[in-house]
Amino acid sequence: MKLENVRNFSIIAHIDHGKSTLADRLIESTATLSKREMCDQFLDNMDLEKERGITIKAQTVRLKYKAKNGKEYCLNLIDTPGHVDFSYEVSRSLASCDGALLVVDASQGVEAQTLANVYMAIDHNLEIIPVINKIDLPHADIERAKQQIEEIIGIDASEANLVSAKSGEGISELLEDVVKRIPPPAGDTENPLQALIFDSWFDPYQGVIVIVRVFEGQIKLKDKIHLKYSNMIYEVLRLGVNTPFFADVNSLSAGEVGMVICGIKNVRDVSIGDTIVSASKPETPFLPGFKEMKPMVFCGVFPVENTEYDNLRDSLQKLALNDSSFTYEPETSQAIGHGFRCGFLGLLHMNIVQERLEREFEMNLISTAPSCKYEILLSDGKLTTIDNPSLMPNPSFIEHVREPIVEISIHTPNEFVGNIIKLCEDRRGQQIELKYITTDRVQLVYELPLVEMVFDFYDKLKSISRGYASMDYEFKEYRISDLVKLDVLLNGDPVDALSIICHRSSAPYKGRELVQKLRRAISRQQFDIAVQAAIGSKVVARETVKALRKNVLAKCYGGDISRKRKLLEKQKAGKKRMKMVGNVEVPQEAFLAVLSTDSDEND
Repeated sequence: MKLENVRNFSIIAHIDHGKSTLADRLIESTATLSKREMCDQFLDNMDLEKERGITIKAQTVRLKYKAKNGKEYCLNLIDTPGHVDFSYEVSRSLASCDGALLVVDASQGVEAQTLANVYMAIDHNLEIIPVINKIDLPHADIERAKQQIEEIIGIDASEANLVSAKSGEGISELLEDVVKRIPPPAGDTENPLQALIFDSWFDPYQGVIVIVRVFEGQIKLKDKIHLKYSNMIYEVLRLGVNTPFFADVNSLSAGEVGMVICGIKNVRDVSIGDTIVSASKPETPFLPGFKEMKPMVFCGVFPVENTEYDNLRDSLQKLALNDSSFTYEPETSQAIGHGFRCGFLGLLHMNIVQERLEREFEMNLISTAPSCKYEILLSDGKLTTIDNPSLMPNPSFIEHVREPIVEISIHTPNEFVGNIIKLCEDRRGQQIELKYITTDRVQLVYELPLVEMVFDFYDKLKSISRGYASMDYEFKEYRISDLVKLDVLLNGDPVDALSIICHRSSAPYKGRELVQKLRRAISRQQFDIAVQAAIGSKVVARETVKALRKNVLAKCYGGDISRKRKLLEKQKAGKKRMKMVGNVEVPQEAFLAVLSTDSDEND
């Protein structure tokens, strides 16, 4: 097909603003699928994606559309994730497009992640078409949505497309707008090959399937290609396009989006954002914007039964085949045995991986508290990084500790501003900006330590704003802070899996809340259990799980006091001996207690 009849575009939207439903209507309106083949959220093929109403993996689909001018167009729709954890994949997907549909919910208006992704699209010089969705809802306010698009984003919304992705209203007009307003791709098939990798996944029969946008040149079957970052050379075995089922093609030319299969055995050999060039011209330059993806949040994952360790390792291997941004390495805990230390892009990514392990592989897991990566300058001048509190060096060897700082943007109705400011201040946040974007909506920008976010910040934000606040964040820098390791001791023995790193000023409060929760979570034994929180050798909080007491005097009906005293002394000696040899089992609830160290009012 001629380049002037090709359109590459993406859909930008906040979670639950109707992005996947709109993609369904576009597929349906172009008769790409029959009614029998069609199902809701067709491009979201994971059960988790359908249940949560979010997109986790990017998908592409090629639509054939006959416009009112009589010409036939090839529309490449790239459906991208909307969540902040996957912002790098979104940036690579947007780099593969020439335009974007900005979808805004008519009842909710512009939200935080809409803003983050639309600014990314503006940075890539994309043609942005505003689309106001859910116009058929009884509380839809179309004029307010238009006003917010103009005031907050700065895009003319006077001729915004008004659609209902659920009923299909306005979809045909939107398709005409895509053809008219989004420019055709640039590029020349005679130039040296340059193709951008913007997603990949592993197929057990064909190896890694790579999704690419060809910017210059042409990829043909049997060609030798060179992956610039990985420095690997492969032969092209199959080429295909998603229509939306895999369809073989003989070549992919400049401006086209498609799939390349080379029999690659390891998904880690393929990096998102890498450039594919011809093996005969390896000096062809990189396409701009490549970054190596690095995990931001870490946690320990352990099987409940030690016999399940091999199954957990196999499950993680299979999961990592489809997710190159997920990392894991073996870890041993004195308290809960053998497991793995896993790295994730963010909290949602962590939550999804754990849920997939439990569902798809039927694993029964214990997860430790999430932490982030810290930079530690030692007294001898050596800089080291740790992602596990148990690896923290002795304080006497530490010069200073640097923690990751994120810049967080929160959009909220103005009635919740006071409570949200208090939440950010309590989490050691520094206010950068407070801006009224409309008369009733406020944008708050804070600098916040990442460690204060990974516990339950998002849940608290949603709770105090009754679900109306939305947030987006990005990593800013590492900054020196007075951090300490807070250990949990059970009868004087440290439980390494319950250790956390926190700021010195909040350590006594967190320690007190933590031991109170643990006291309720740990079952009573035949002996007293001392639950302590300590910084080094200094105990900052203590609770005692009282012993279950058997009444040994029940059979004494009167008699000499020495008889009773003898029985009590015997019981005391038995409890002392039991305390020396007895083990305290740490239940899963104890690890969950670490995840929410804010005590409830009813506790």
